[in-house]
Amino acid sequence: MQINPDIFKAYDVRGLYPGEINEDVARLIGRGLATYLRVPCIGVSRDMRVSSPSIAAALIDGITAQGTDVIDYGMMGTDMLYFAVVRDGLGGGAQVTASHNPKQYNGVKMVRAEALPLSGDAGIGDIRDMIATNSLPPRAAKAGTVSTRSVVSDYIEKVMSFVDASAIKPFSVVLDAGSGMAGLVAPAMFDRLACSTTKLCFTIDGTFPNHEANPLIEENRQDITAEVIARKADIGIAWDGDADRCFFIDGTGEFISGDFVTALLAEAFLLKYPGSTVIYDLRASHAVKDIVAQYGGRALMNRVGHAFIKQRMRDENAVFGGEVTGHYYFRDFYYADNGLIPALLMLELMSKKGKSLHELLKPFRERYFISGEINTKLASMQEVPRKLAAIEARYADATIAKMDGISVDYPDWHFNVRQSNTEPLLRLNLEAASPAMMERKRDEVLELMRG
Repeated sequence: MQINPDIFKAYDVRGLYPGEINEDVARLIGRGLATYLRVPCIGVSRDMRVSSPSIAAALIDGITAQGTDVIDYGMMGTDMLYFAVVRDGLGGGAQVTASHNPKQYNGVKMVRAEALPLSGDAGIGDIRDMIATNSLPPRAAKAGTVSTRSVVSDYIEKVMSFVDASAIKPFSVVLDAGSGMAGLVAPAMFDRLACSTTKLCFTIDGTFPNHEANPLIEENRQDITAEVIARKADIGIAWDGDADRCFFIDGTGEFISGDFVTALLAEAFLLKYPGSTVIYDLRASHAVKDIVAQYGGRALMNRVGHAFIKQRMRDENAVFGGEVTGHYYFRDFYYADNGLIPALLMLELMSKKGKSLHELLKPFRERYFISGEINTKLASMQEVPRKLAAIEARYADATIAKMDGISVDYPDWHFNVRQSNTEPLLRLNLEAASPAMMERKRDEVLELMRG
């Protein structure tokens, strides 16, 4: 059968259902995953999307067709699958999800033993090629077995172990699960805290009746922002669809960039583990490395992408890693990302410091002025080398790094321009020491990118 190769992304498989991803495709992916991993047992779970039960069933059918056993964990969040793979000593796992994408999408996130991710470079490309060249091995003479298990209570214990729940003050908290998987475990977690909570969109529903489960888009935050302001709450916390990412709104209703969240979470860890190492992505505000230095830690810049950050964290024994997109990684959670641990850590930090989230952020907002990520569409990927060369020539007097695209660093401003993994786009992230300078330099670099 013909499969669109573009569904095989850098970090997962993702596409429109049923045109690009359907039960037949999922069955082939299952066979490819079993063949690639060559392990006795693989864990499978799924999110709340309407198509997820049938996609998961087909995926399981494909895995067992190759003689591999499956543990079916049912419906849960992606980070819960990571937990399940490690807790149960499995050789790999697959979560049926399209994360934050609209309801007409679905996909699969895959890991090997110890919850190490499969990526385009290692695993996902191999599975794609096996399917494309029709070179999957024949079905096994004896199919694998399927059993079921739950991790919910053990997972909650694991997540709660990151904080001293008794130290968290009785804050007023507004939560928005986006009709997604956070609705499965967040209530049990927050029941253990002294906080008073207002819960929005906690009924798990793959039709997303209220708004899409992507808090990075402003219109999807309107409900939680209005509720935080109306209730004069201390903090708002929202999750994406598969609940492996978490986003924050302060008591004034202002959305917190992932850079500043990374800086605050780094501070939380350095208070617990002085002198430890933090990994941050190269798009991030200098607030991250500055706060790590202030607390005596070691900050290491890294290229974008969870596979790269997880590997670097293992190499450096880093206690924590953060990406500006809301992915936060934890050494004591198998170097994997988790969407619930950040919520607890932020509340614990506010309690320890005796400050509101707005007050914790004040020094960052007075010093660091960030553009956010700005995309420029190109006619084709072939334009990328010429554009990057023009940027390098224009800023030849700066400190330049080429870890991922081009990073240009001056004492009072810096930026990164990198290409998208999946489409002909250049992405700019820029920061400067004043709002006026940020706007001026942003426009200057954009002119180069678009010229």
